[in-house]
Amino acid sequence: MQDFYPGEFRIDPVPDNVVALTKTNPFFTLTGITRFQANEFFTTTERLPEVVLDIKRHGLFGGPIFYEGETGFANLQLQFPEGSGFENYGTTRFDSFHQLTYPNTYFGWLSIVPRVGYRGTYYGKTWDLGSTTFVPPSNPLEPDFILPPPTLANPVKFDGDTFRSVFDTGAEASFKISRTWEDVQSRALGLDGLMHVIQPFTDFSYVKEDGPNPTSILGFDRYLPSTQPRALDFPQFTTIDSIADWTVWRVGVRNRLETRRDDRTVTWLEVDSFVDVQFENPYQPTDYSNLVNNIRFTPLPWMSLSVNSQVPAFAQGFTEIDTIASVQPMANLQMSVAHRYLNNNPFFQDSSLFVVGGYYRIDDNWGVGVQEQYEAETGLLEQQRYAIYRDLSSWVASFGGVIRDNKGVKEYGILFTVTLKAFPKFGFDLNFDPTSQGD
Repeated sequence: MQDFYPGEFRIDPVPDNVVALTKTNPFFTLTGITRFQANEFFTTTERLPEVVLDIKRHGLFGGPIFYEGETGFANLQLQFPEGSGFENYGTTRFDSFHQLTYPNTYFGWLSIVPRVGYRGTYYGKTWDLGSTTFVPPSNPLEPDFILPPPTLANPVKFDGDTFRSVFDTGAEASFKISRTWEDVQSRALGLDGLMHVIQPFTDFSYVKEDGPNPTSILGFDRYLPSTQPRALDFPQFTTIDSIADWTVWRVGVRNRLETRRDDRTVTWLEVDSFVDVQFENPYQPTDYSNLVNNIRFTPLPWMSLSVNSQVPAFAQGFTEIDTIASVQPMANLQMSVAHRYLNNNPFFQDSSLFVVGGYYRIDDNWGVGVQEQYEAETGLLEQQRYAIYRDLSSWVASFGGVIRDNKGVKEYGILFTVTLKAFPKFGFDLNFDPTSQGD
């Protein structure tokens, strides 16, 4: 997969092999999942099976209090690659989550949504911490309750079953202020009137875990390092096997500039900024998170700019700035340029990656594409891709070549792909350039 689809590999290096059956209803969704390790060289959390009942948020008995819940049973096995030296392990898990919210608007402008919830989880097995030898993480920013995988030389020692309770509470609040300028008109900038909407928002989250030592919980839906801010609330926080106490207060403001276009309101510019005050956060043991700024600028339908950044404004941290600009100056031509800058992250190497690409549609049937990828930290032109595309009505076929510089080792490849555009009845959200997905 890394050879043929490097874009997808960077996003998800371990592709799923899943068979799922889902029953939907206006009030609930019932899903049965079987996930298995089809390739023995991937690490896979097998679910043989997992059944989950999701109850959507709805008003209780027509009143102002809303309920949502999630209950599931899973037979879990963590399978490591063959020959990796790690030991596989597994257990059964029964998890049930329930939450009440009371959304309301005060004074006609202030929206407050308090919440309170409970999660109970049963595990058929746990780590036996008294007889398990492990080395704590050397990285001070890495959670100390996450154990490394057991090895064949130091195999896992199991203890009995356990039940863990998690209590969560918190509240979200926000309000909006707006002002309109009808005389702002610019055809070149796509402006037909302008409205500025300011929305300060806050989210306080308190979670208390009551039960076994979090270190003893076998990890399946587990915490994994990421550069992105994690979710503060349930059920959006999905790594349920890595829950520990936390108290976090997120404070931010969202600015939007909106205009009229084609008889509808569109967002011309959006800036979303926030920071987390971390009274207790086992996943990032600093007083404050990075200052996060997400910018979306779409002045015209054929032009867009996106900048997602975070900087250590108040405490130690890392810097990440992801920029992507795309333009379609003519109907048959698409061009894009992107840059990813990452510095001083405790889990990932520093990077200054440039990606430039383009696609030109020669006519209704033929097109050509190119993409260049340069890593400034190493001074390598890491990848060059060139392709010719042929539209086959319901399919798109492409033939091309790729040249990669794998730290001084040149690799050459020939690519032939066939991408399904759509079934007659069921549509799929596919890129016009099939090989650009994830790049």
